[in-house]
Amino acid sequence: MTRKVAVVGMGHVGATVAHYLVASGFTDDLALYDTNEAKVRADALDLRDAMANLPFHTNLTVNDDSQLADCDVVISTLGKSKLVDTPDHDRFAEFKFTRTQVPLVAKKLVDNGFHGKLVDVTNPCDVITSMYQKLTGLPKNHVMGTGTLLDSARMRACVGEALHVDSRSVVGFNLGEHGNSQFTAWSTVRVLGKRVLDLVDERHLDLTDMEERARQGGYMVYKGKKYTNYGVATAAVRLTNALLSDARTEMPVSNYREDCGTYLSYPAVVGRDGVVEQLHLDLTAAEKEKLATSAKYIKDRLVAEEQRAAQQDA
Repeated sequence: MTRKVAVVGMGHVGATVAHYLVASGFTDDLALYDTNEAKVRADALDLRDAMANLPFHTNLTVNDDSQLADCDVVISTLGKSKLVDTPDHDRFAEFKFTRTQVPLVAKKLVDNGFHGKLVDVTNPCDVITSMYQKLTGLPKNHVMGTGTLLDSARMRACVGEALHVDSRSVVGFNLGEHGNSQFTAWSTVRVLGKRVLDLVDERHLDLTDMEERARQGGYMVYKGKKYTNYGVATAAVRLTNALLSDARTEMPVSNYREDCGTYLSYPAVVGRDGVVEQLHLDLTAAEKEKLATSAKYIKDRLVAEEQRAAQQDA
C-alpha cells in the first residue's frame, strides 16, 4: 500500500520533518506546502538532490492542493516561533498568528476532500488540535497533536542522565498541556525495574529539578538558536509512523478526553485508525488534581484568547 503524507508549513520544524521522512524512506509520496513559494520549492529541490545518495525514493509535490484528497496523514507544522520569545516563554504567544492560519488550512483540507489522519505540531498544540478537529469535522480520534510526546522524552532524558542509562530505558509520562501547566506523573515513571519514586533516596534524585528541566527543555533549546526542530520533528514522525504502519503504539499525545472536556496529552494507543484506545492511568490524588488544573488552564486560555481576538477584530 502506498504511503502518502503532507507537511503544511516548511519552517524549521516542517523542513526537518520532511527530511526525516525522505531520508528514512517512511513515505512514498510527500506533499509539501508553504505560503512562501520560493522556500518550499527550494526545500523540494534540496530533498530531490539528496535522493541520489539515499536508499529510498520519495515522490515530491509542492503546493498542489489536489494531493490532499488521498493523503494518509497531514502534519501541521506552521507557526511563527519568534513570537514565543517572551519572558514567560508562553506557547500561547503564537496563537495570535496560528489562529488566523489554521482556518485557512482546515478549509483547504475540507475543500479537497481530505479524510485521513491529522497530526498537529502547531502551537498552542492542544488548542490548535481542537480547532482543527472542529473546523474539519474529522472524527476526534483522527485528529491528534504531538503534545507531551516531546516533553515526556525530555523527562526520560533527564532521568536517564541522572541514572546513567539510555533514555529509552525510562518509561513514564508528562501529562496535560504541551506548555507551562504540564506535569510529570512520577507514579508512572519506571526505570531499572523499579518505580523511580523508590529510587529517590538511594540514587539522590531531585525530581523537582528534573520535572522543571523537562518543562523548560524547549526554551533552553530556543534560547540558544531561537527555534526548536529536531526533538519535536522526531516526535511528529514517530506519531506519523504509528499511524501509517498501524503500530498500535502507546504514547502520550494530545487527544480528546471526554472526562477532561478538552484535548490534552494523556497516553493513548495509536494505530491506523488514529487513537484506537485511551488509557486510564492509576494516578495519585495529587496528579489527578494537576491534570484537572491543566485541563482547566487550556479551556480558560482558549476562551480568553478568543475574547481578545474578537476585541482586536472588532
